[in-house]
Amino acid sequence: MVSATRFRAALAAVLACALVLVTAPASASASARDRAAAREELRRYLSTHPGGTPINDNEISYGGGTFVVTLRAPVGAYGMADCPQGWFCFYDRPSYGYPRGRLSDCGRQSLFTWQWQYRVESAHYNLASGSVSFYYHGTRLFDVGAANRVRSDAAPYRNWANYVERRCP
Repeated sequence: MVSATRFRAALAAVLACALVLVTAPASASASARDRAAAREELRRYLSTHPGGTPINDNEISYGGGTFVVTLRAPVGAYGMADCPQGWFCFYDRPSYGYPRGRLSDCGRQSLFTWQWQYRVESAHYNLASGSVSFYYHGTRLFDVGAANRVRSDAAPYRNWANYVERRCP
């Protein structure tokens, strides 16, 4: 009985090693394809939105880090508000669909500066205090802030905002 248990354990170890060796090249080549696709997406975004500096294969910084675009959602974050702490974010799709833009400065800012005018479809405010209003020229469309952090759908004002104004305490 002892020898049969040892034999099964040894066989299981050999099969596990074989499985790792068989799947490793496939996942490595898939990973290389994913990285190449991410770099191509980054290149395309920069060709239509020049002036940014790539932070990594998924993020681009504008204005020395004042504005950051994230091209793809992290794994498992689809449909969730996921703005990093200390920023307010706006998304290119309802329900927090990517790409995502993020700012943190106070005051009025033109989204044209970052080539994000007319493309806000949802928003998330992840700062401890204050709020931000989204505007179409002089018309206030909607707000998010410390008291009301998320707007999963900017309807009926999808793709209208061309300014934001953050009120800081």
